[in-house]
Amino acid sequence: MNLCLISNTSSSPSNSLIADWRKLTPSQPAVWRSILRKNFTDWKKLATYLELDEIQQLAILPKSAFPLNLPMRLAQKIEKGTLNDPILRQFLPTIQETELTPDFVTDPVDDQAFRRETKLLHKYEGRVLLVCTSACAMHCRYCFRQNFDYDVSNKVFEKEIALIAEDRSIHEVILSGGDPLSLSNETLGTLFDALAQIPHLKRLRIHTRFPIGIPERIDAGFLALFEKSPLQCFLVIHVNHVNELDDEILAHLKALQKKGVVILNQSVLLKGVNDEGKTLKTLCEKLVDNGILPYYLHQLDKVQGAGHFEVLEEQGTFLIAEIAKTLPGYAVPKYVREIPGKESKTAIF
Repeated sequence: MNLCLISNTSSSPSNSLIADWRKLTPSQPAVWRSILRKNFTDWKKLATYLELDEIQQLAILPKSAFPLNLPMRLAQKIEKGTLNDPILRQFLPTIQETELTPDFVTDPVDDQAFRRETKLLHKYEGRVLLVCTSACAMHCRYCFRQNFDYDVSNKVFEKEIALIAEDRSIHEVILSGGDPLSLSNETLGTLFDALAQIPHLKRLRIHTRFPIGIPERIDAGFLALFEKSPLQCFLVIHVNHVNELDDEILAHLKALQKKGVVILNQSVLLKGVNDEGKTLKTLCEKLVDNGILPYYLHQLDKVQGAGHFEVLEEQGTFLIAEIAKTLPGYAVPKYVREIPGKESKTAIF
């Protein structure tokens, strides 16, 4: 389904803006779905694959309410025989998650306080966030939304779209989750079409980590959604370490850029992953050399179970200052943290 079929020149919101979700018909099974099914979800199989010995396996958390979920592509990039690989640290459940850390809570960004509808969050002026799905291509152990009360009963967004259509102060919709690319092209196309009919919307932003683990998700059907979009489209990927990237991933992202999609990257500052100046600089250079702008470096959101990832703000400030000495301004991400109730992200540096 192609959102170019919908004009953005409607004079006023009406019931016609609400898509008929019942007419959705799935296409043939997509290649990316078969790849997704090969993710590591069993810690024993992953430990065997990575050649972790019995002592190292004692550090793994056998059962977690937030289960292991790691794409094979990323697993193949992990150094074997060690727990200290910067990719593995992001995805392997460890017993450190059971340690209670002061000030770390289940909802560190206070999502529930900003819920206007089941799947709609409104935190900042001019933009809203649509929680499209609970599904992800991978489970990051520091995910601030791992305890979110998702509505998984359907993939219908009528109430949310109606609220957006009624509020003319909203100019941008952010698709998040979970990962919105977990939805089919048909569902995304119907959602895009409905949003494109709202005259006061100007921008569409998609937050995703899917291309980093399964770049095949950026297929012909997905690319077609952007061909004649009346909205300015942004794709925000999430990469913390340069080892996560490869030529195939970058080629798929380049295909999106050729459709006019602006690609940004956001990272989270994580102890043992990217808390070193050379590591951050190498990542930023790789991104800008491929036309991807470093957008944010986030201070860790204090979600319970992720205390072992925390880096002090003083260290983060030092790191940003260091890389700013040798990189052009556009290659240096903004170092920010989210403080619930503030009008925007709060700049640290």
